[in-house]
Amino acid sequence: MADGQRSNQVLVPQARQSLDNLKNQIASQIGVNLQGYAGDIATRDAGKVGGQMVKFMIQQAEQQLGGAGAAGGGFAATARPTPTR
Repeated sequence: MADGQRSNQVLVPQARQSLDNLKNQIASQIGVNLQGYAGDIATRDAGKVGGQMVKFMIQQAEQQLGGAGAAGGGFAATARPTPTR
């Protein structure tokens, strides 16, 4: 793959800007500088940003499913495991 090309694709192109904003917000909160060239970021730091993004998106989806389930839509409610830290 050529330099500068993304190997991942956003499934909803309209969401790209929101995802970039979320990435920058989370990076700022955990002290990772993504401004300008980001090729020298440690793998560990990039993983922290990505992990926090996934955690946030799962939380948002659970809230939407919880609201939809109460209204009769969405998936049937199932028992969820207790999160561990």
